[in-house]
Amino acid sequence: MNVRRFRSLRSSPALSSLRLRRKQRGAAIISALLVVALSAILVSGMLWRQQVQLRRIENQRLLAQAQWISRGALDWTRLVLRSEADTSAGVTYLGGAWGMPVAKTRLSDFLGQIGDVRSEQGQDTWVSGSIEDAQARFNLRNLVSSPAPGALQLNLTQIQVFARLLQLLGIDGQLAKNAAVYLRSGLNYSVTRFQTSSTPGSTTSTQQVGGGGGGSNFTNNPGLSESDGNSGNAPIVMTSVDALQDVPGFTPDIVARLRPFVTILPTTTPVNMNTAPAEVVAATVQGMSLSSAQAFVARRQTVFFRNLSDVQLALEGSGVPQTGIDTSLCDVNSSYFLVHGRVQHERAVVDRTTLVWRDTLTHTTRIVRVRDEP
Repeated sequence: MNVRRFRSLRSSPALSSLRLRRKQRGAAIISALLVVALSAILVSGMLWRQQVQLRRIENQRLLAQAQWISRGALDWTRLVLRSEADTSAGVTYLGGAWGMPVAKTRLSDFLGQIGDVRSEQGQDTWVSGSIEDAQARFNLRNLVSSPAPGALQLNLTQIQVFARLLQLLGIDGQLAKNAAVYLRSGLNYSVTRFQTSSTPGSTTSTQQVGGGGGGSNFTNNPGLSESDGNSGNAPIVMTSVDALQDVPGFTPDIVARLRPFVTILPTTTPVNMNTAPAEVVAATVQGMSLSSAQAFVARRQTVFFRNLSDVQLALEGSGVPQTGIDTSLCDVNSSYFLVHGRVQHERAVVDRTTLVWRDTLTHTTRIVRVRDEP
């Protein structure tokens, strides 16, 4: 009797309705949990993307501030270069104010505190930098001279100087011709070919090497067809020492060895004998050995050269007799400087090298090119 009654209760509509409601309630709870989990995932993703966007905007703001600080430091550097030219009587030497590097210094310590309210500003900003005489190196632009606007000729004297520098560094001196020809090929398709020499009164004889008719053991038009001026292999204008890797015969290892001793400037320039290293001095002065150049540099540490007559006397004292100094090869003043600056503003870092030109007459300065280091 009880078993029959229990079976009748299990099969009753009320019990079946109760079971159905329980199942629906469980499904609703699971659905609610899934909706809540999905909503949490979506909201957390939105918050994460918003956080990333805020951090990106903050990084851009810090980078922009660091760049403006770098520009301000560059303006201060240009002021130093102009002030130095006003007081040095046309002489650029290593003992000048421009040659003093700035160690890593907190910006607030460098500028000084501006009241108690702003005493915390600049605490997380660090600046450092130095100025380098670009004319202390051999200028690759000297390999090609412009006796007239639009006329480009290989300078035999400068090619020989570059060849001696290569030999001093243990590199094949024949590569100097390849670099000169490649440089001229790039300048042929540049507006700078209309620039004349920046060293008036030069006494160097400019000779045509490997003219259009050939007759030399190296190509006069590397990678460029005479009938196709739009060739994809046309050499481009050299703007950095790294461009030497495009010249046949130069390797990354050779360029790395050359980098401390050569540069590429917009115009032809002489070597500053007050700042050039011994290798560049030995290459510039014909018949001078590296040991004599080292003695010359050592003597320069006690007294700088005020004019080319002092340079001639120092060369004679180093055992290199000189009948005259070529003003296109040597000088005691500089117009081009490399400004190395580093600004660390919280998480943002700006590492920048700027080429600055200083007018020898008015002492005004101009920015030639800016390169951000990786």
